[in-house]
Amino acid sequence: MRDTTTSNSLARTILAPVLFGLLVVAIWQLAVTTLEIKPFILPGPLAIGEQFISNLSNVWAGMVVTGRNALIGLIVGSIIGILAAIVSALLRIFDEMAAPIVAAIAVVPIVALAPVLYTMFGAAADTARQIVAGLAVFVPVYFNTLKGLRQVSPVHRDLMRAYAASSRQATKTVTLPTATPYVFTGLRIASSLAVISSLIAEYFGGPVGGLGKSITSAASGSNYGLAWAYVLGSILLGLLFYCAALGLEKLVTRRKAG
Repeated sequence: MRDTTTSNSLARTILAPVLFGLLVVAIWQLAVTTLEIKPFILPGPLAIGEQFISNLSNVWAGMVVTGRNALIGLIVGSIIGILAAIVSALLRIFDEMAAPIVAAIAVVPIVALAPVLYTMFGAAADTARQIVAGLAVFVPVYFNTLKGLRQVSPVHRDLMRAYAASSRQATKTVTLPTATPYVFTGLRIASSLAVISSLIAEYFGGPVGGLGKSITSAASGSNYGLAWAYVLGSILLGLLFYCAALGLEKLVTRRKAG
């Protein structure tokens, strides 16, 4: 019975957005055809799909470049964010010093940061794009992890002391289970931000390659259908990162429940 319920819930979770997406695409195509919207304003889904399929190898190559930079930024930014949050939760003075720095990182505009990093690390390297992605990831992971670490009820802490539990035992039994959902919330947000920030960084220089560069090149050549095909590749890449983060959360949660 539980497996049937889970399957039905999963089907609704997947089927509903898919049907809604198909409805939006159908309305989009109908509007483009009926209203005779010019391709430079908005090409139709059929034209975009045709360009996507015919240029699949190029779109895939761009997804690999952007995905690699986003993945490196996601991993490094998440690790630093989680470690910094743990230190902030343990040391109040570090928390007070880190707060304005994290706030400053949160409002740094990528459009201004990317060119500066290209100057520092060279326009032929992907380092700047990875740093931009890492900074974008760091902020939500840090704040969500820190919030999770502070959610432990004082009653539970007192109970651990009453049982003479060691600091390690209290962390394993109370702190980590409470903080885990918050950590994964930050990771889910960060997974999409990593892709978006990598794409934006590609607009402002760096090596040839990546979806951002491909979008600007296609648009500057008035090939709007191809530009939107690369946009579709970007959407698929973002969904892939988000689903991977969600799948990892489900896996960890299931193991803990088991």
